[in-house]
Amino acid sequence: MNAYKQLLEIHERIHNFQHLGAIAYWDQEAMMPQGSNDARSKALAQLDVLVHEESTSSKINDLIEESQTLSLSKQEQTSLFEIKRNYDLKTVLPSSLVKAKSLAGSKCGHAWREQRKNNDWKGFLPNLEEVIKLSKEEASIRASHTGLSAYDSLLNMYEPGMKSESLDDIFSEVKTWLPSLIQDVVEKQKSESFINPIGPFPTHIQKELGLKVMKHLGFDFNTGRIDISSHPFCGGVPEDVRITTRYDENDFVQSLMGTVHETGHARYEQNLPLEYVSLPVGNARSMGIHESQSLFFEMQMGRGRAFLESIHKYIQDAFGEGETFSIENLCKIYNHVKPDFIRVDADEVTYAAHVMLRYEIEKELINGNLAARDIPEVWDEKMLSYLGINTQGNYKNGVMQDVHWTEGLIGYFPSYTLGAMYAAQQFNTVKNQYPNVNENISQGNFSQIFSWLDENIWKNASFYSTDELMKNATGEVLNPKYFKAHLENRYLK
Repeated sequence: MNAYKQLLEIHERIHNFQHLGAIAYWDQEAMMPQGSNDARSKALAQLDVLVHEESTSSKINDLIEESQTLSLSKQEQTSLFEIKRNYDLKTVLPSSLVKAKSLAGSKCGHAWREQRKNNDWKGFLPNLEEVIKLSKEEASIRASHTGLSAYDSLLNMYEPGMKSESLDDIFSEVKTWLPSLIQDVVEKQKSESFINPIGPFPTHIQKELGLKVMKHLGFDFNTGRIDISSHPFCGGVPEDVRITTRYDENDFVQSLMGTVHETGHARYEQNLPLEYVSLPVGNARSMGIHESQSLFFEMQMGRGRAFLESIHKYIQDAFGEGETFSIENLCKIYNHVKPDFIRVDADEVTYAAHVMLRYEIEKELINGNLAARDIPEVWDEKMLSYLGINTQGNYKNGVMQDVHWTEGLIGYFPSYTLGAMYAAQQFNTVKNQYPNVNENISQGNFSQIFSWLDENIWKNASFYSTDELMKNATGEVLNPKYFKAHLENRYLK
């Protein structure tokens, strides 16, 4: 057996371990009894160490070097490149740090559930400080090996090739027009009244509606399922995708579109090339591209009139046929813009402000210019500046609202707005290629959409860099102008 085939065997074994870890994590978030957390955290930490040690074995390095001398196909060469990139990313961290980060993240994340409910910043802070301390250690180690800044070394984990210098340019440009756009849209919508749906909307009916919409969007229930968690997410592995949502019996609006969002993530996972599922090259290209798929589904398509027309009957069957659930009122509801506290519930106009705030804070944390104890003050300053909202003392709807920092996922937040920009650019290309696409969407026919996504995004996995993927799909690398044009066209014209 040649060296490359041995690498395939090793990565299949690693993938199987990661599969178990992903399902155990999903269970921890969605199903596990609260008293089991310590034992589960220890088990997951031990599994993380096992995967880390397997992934960083010197044998892999030897096999990579030997494989580089073989006559490989172009796809195999690309696969080998991603194997080496993945190996280099993992080998810089000692197992002790991997274990410490896993334990700290589990402890912080589990305690956060109750601490957030109780607005307990004082109790949350020590756990967060430990997670940030370990993340800074990781960043320092990675930076010394990559030559990147501390923050960029973490950003590189989620957005290969992207640097904070580029993000600063992108976000600085967005800040020149976003605040005024928000004001203009809010002013315009003052004269566009709508009827707020009044509950109760029983959870079981919302769940049934969500299942119908997921099926409508092509979710494969043979290899996936949906459950409830405190923070919606898409997890598992491509062969066994687990998505979660949350329900509010007084408001079905956010839950339904949250389900559409996670279904976008899931469809990407379910359509990655299974023949490469255990290899780095078979993974999603970046978190920004992953997020582009959920936002393609939720924002570009999901909140558009055509899609709402396609699920109108489902909503009426669930909740009634009154004026509240007319297509006109639903369109106004799903495109209503209101600066508010919560990122995951934000409309697409204000969402970028939530992301920029978090990016600016986490960059300063990792680069050593901000202490965790000072986050609430900076958070409030930026919320007032970007959205005109006061969060003083309101920790649960401020700095404590997200799960990312509690789990050490620092460098992740920029992916959300990058994803929104990628999605706008992708959908613009689809509309140019298929001028009748909205007519087909309104009739529940997504064949053009899914065919384009499969051909240009899904099946390509990580065979191209992000820039190459976007250029092949849309004719150019990321261009934020499409995001701005989309917001102006939907909300001001």
